[in-house]
Amino acid sequence: MKRLADIKISTLDLAPIRADGGPQQALRNSLALAQHVEKLGYTRFWVAEHHNMDGIASSATAVLIGYLAAGTTSIRLGAGGVMLPNHAPLVIAEQFGTLATLYPGRIDLGLGRAPGADQYTARALRRERSGSADDFPEDVEELQRYFGPRTPDQRVIAMPGSGTEVPLWLLGSSLFSAQLAGQKGLPYAFASHFAPRLMHEAIRVYRNHFQPSAVLDKPYVMLGVPLIGADNDEQAAYLATSAYQRILALIRGQSLLQRPPVPSMDGLWLPHEKQAVGEFFGLAMVGGPEKIRTKLEVLLEQTGADELIFTSDMYDFADRLHSYEILAQLR
Repeated sequence: MKRLADIKISTLDLAPIRADGGPQQALRNSLALAQHVEKLGYTRFWVAEHHNMDGIASSATAVLIGYLAAGTTSIRLGAGGVMLPNHAPLVIAEQFGTLATLYPGRIDLGLGRAPGADQYTARALRRERSGSADDFPEDVEELQRYFGPRTPDQRVIAMPGSGTEVPLWLLGSSLFSAQLAGQKGLPYAFASHFAPRLMHEAIRVYRNHFQPSAVLDKPYVMLGVPLIGADNDEQAAYLATSAYQRILALIRGQSLLQRPPVPSMDGLWLPHEKQAVGEFFGLAMVGGPEKIRTKLEVLLEQTGADELIFTSDMYDFADRLHSYEILAQLR
């Protein structure tokens, strides 16, 4: 059985924007958080591509990663992930090839196959490009060619990018990417921080389909985990209401700007909304140190995960910093 001390821990950040703040502060907080978890010994710091969301400032993922890499020294930086249907693979290869050239050995590229946006935003992103989730396997192969050694018959190259061998991860919340990651021998990250329902089945599919590759000789599973850590369970439950309000707003199609915590969610959500938010946070680690330790040990026993990547959607930035400190101290 794996213990917390046996696995890597990492951070996923969405550069959240507060109702009383703005994107500049959110991006500065991302850098401060990356520097904080680097000192605490976290393995990697990923940011996620989202568009047309007023509460998330990480839309220009590659640009943000460059900012974070310039302000840190050792932690790995990456995308968790880039939504590949939104982009031509060559553009992503050039962006992440540039990052890997400037910051060698520190850049990861996590790839998602969902557009991650509504149809209007998707059209604004792509214009006349006919990218879709159905193209995902071919797009991944195209990216691998751009990052690999240049071949004599290669007409299109990524420069920078060619020969950089940027590590690719496949991300998913369903079974498609799990199977593809296994077949290609790539590391796999499951989005259990917002869609935990298929987690166990996706891990099984990935491991059953895994074929050793030049990248991996055995499966490597990373799981996304929501984290609301505090000095005691009661304080954590109170702080978690900010995250609950944000997902409730997502369900209702309202503003995603962060809201301050409230003493109780009673009266703020309807029964079916409470259930939907609860399912979203089904894997959440909410509590004081001992409660979090116990829940993490159960998760590791059930999944055998190799790495956990934590996202902490808390209103007060000092509380977010403290939450990651609590987790680091449990190891």
